[in-house]
Amino acid sequence: MLVSAPCLRSFRVSVADWPLPERFTFPFYYDPHPLSQLAAEELQQELATQTTWDHNFGLPTERPTDGLVIGKMFGVLVVQDEAGELGYLAAFSGKLAESNHHAGFVPPVFDMLTEGSFFNQGMMVLNPLNSRIKALEEAPALRECQELATTETALCEQELANLRQLLKTGKQARKVRRQAGEAILDATELAALKDTLMWESQRERMDTKQLTRYWKTRQAEAEARLATYRDEIATLKKDRKAYSANLQQQLFDAYQFLDQQGARKSLLSIFQDIPPPAGAGECAAPKLLQYAFLHGLKPIALAEFWWGQSPKSEVRKHRQYYPACRGKCEPILSHMLQGIDMDVNPMKINMAEGKTIDYLYEDDLVVVINKPAEFLSVPGRNVQDSVQLRVKAKYPDATGPLVVHRLDMSTSGLMLLAKTQEAYKILQSQFIRRTIQKRYVALLEGGVVGDQGTIDLPLRVDLDDRPRQLVCYEHGKKAHTEWQVVERAHGQTRIHFFPHTGRTHQLRVHAAHPLGLNTPIIGDDLYGNKHDRLCLHAESLTFRHPATKEWMTFQLDAPF
Repeated sequence: MLVSAPCLRSFRVSVADWPLPERFTFPFYYDPHPLSQLAAEELQQELATQTTWDHNFGLPTERPTDGLVIGKMFGVLVVQDEAGELGYLAAFSGKLAESNHHAGFVPPVFDMLTEGSFFNQGMMVLNPLNSRIKALEEAPALRECQELATTETALCEQELANLRQLLKTGKQARKVRRQAGEAILDATELAALKDTLMWESQRERMDTKQLTRYWKTRQAEAEARLATYRDEIATLKKDRKAYSANLQQQLFDAYQFLDQQGARKSLLSIFQDIPPPAGAGECAAPKLLQYAFLHGLKPIALAEFWWGQSPKSEVRKHRQYYPACRGKCEPILSHMLQGIDMDVNPMKINMAEGKTIDYLYEDDLVVVINKPAEFLSVPGRNVQDSVQLRVKAKYPDATGPLVVHRLDMSTSGLMLLAKTQEAYKILQSQFIRRTIQKRYVALLEGGVVGDQGTIDLPLRVDLDDRPRQLVCYEHGKKAHTEWQVVERAHGQTRIHFFPHTGRTHQLRVHAAHPLGLNTPIIGDDLYGNKHDRLCLHAESLTFRHPATKEWMTFQLDAPF
């Protein structure tokens, strides 16, 4: 092996006769090549037994470790040196055990924590600013000024309200006196009374103006004292924001990613018109490829796996392989892998080619079909072939949008279509009001605790890794599922799902998430393991016909 690549690992067994992959791994959807599987298994054995560093992965079998539970994505890259000899590199995403560097793992693309780096020097400026802002915001004197300003404002408003009421009362009293004088006084006496009333009115207004100025002055003085602190804090925050933005730009420019020809691109030039996501460039895959290109190593195969407890928001299974994330890694890897012959992107393959749609029922208004698995409901970004286009071709005179509801591409089963705009609106209303009854059947990878129950885990899209969904109690949309076990056999569980909402990947996440059933659906390539197909099928559908108003029920047994 090349001496200039100290992080290059040798396989513990001979792989000289192992066949190489024809093309490099497509990093966003793959089955690990046997060589990368072997590398991953060797790294996993090391992780399970090493004692060099401590990191709390939240595993019941690991030795007691302090700190927050943080599972971690690891990656391996099988490479070939100039002599044609095979080895592999290992990396972790982000930091591990509070450090960017560990023996045997490739270093980060850029280490912002290096002593004397511009980032550390920048933090030496930012940290005092942060401390000063925090001290000012928590200062007892600031709280006293805030309380005084609040008190003075309330007191001023109350006193001014009292003065307005006194003016109103005085005015009414003078009106009564004038009206009484007009009834009993002669002209001379009435004129004298009116002069007196006018003088009282002027005097009252003058007194009111003086008191108003007094109270407003007190309020302004309290606000001015408070503004002294607020202005200082605002100035410091403005300085911090400007300095932080400049430091961030330097940081983005410092992350320079290579391709196999040695061409460099910074994060700023890679992401161009949008700010790079937080943590971009810190994932395992870019770190592995960067090290390989720097040391003249040829990438052969890539694999990434999760090690440790799953985050609360995501579905991550210990030791399971996962693709690179799209939000952070796809723009970076698109640059780094240009010119490298890769496996075909399966998302650009029309999986529906050669498949047919079974039409189970139709009349002048509605159509019920059996959608095959791996068949889009509506046109996608890369593939247009879909239920919508196929049915539109069959019914060119249909006036409605046709597709009343969708099934995930990998889900098979009953779909309801509308031939007219009016029928579409009526059926859509039934879905919105949740009067339509749906039942799905799924085959889960393992056992399930209990025989029935409900799952309420709100969902939203993972902005860094579409189309994966996250459990999010802050921004997620309500997702409610009832479930009932049908059968337990051969280490698997057949289950009925009754979704009361229709969120993307709802049943898949509710099955796989630790707070759900903690058991992925067989064939779930996002939240579980690949198989021949996703074992999820829409087997029963009940709706009210838009014209006859009669209830109609369709049932179609699952093909698994």
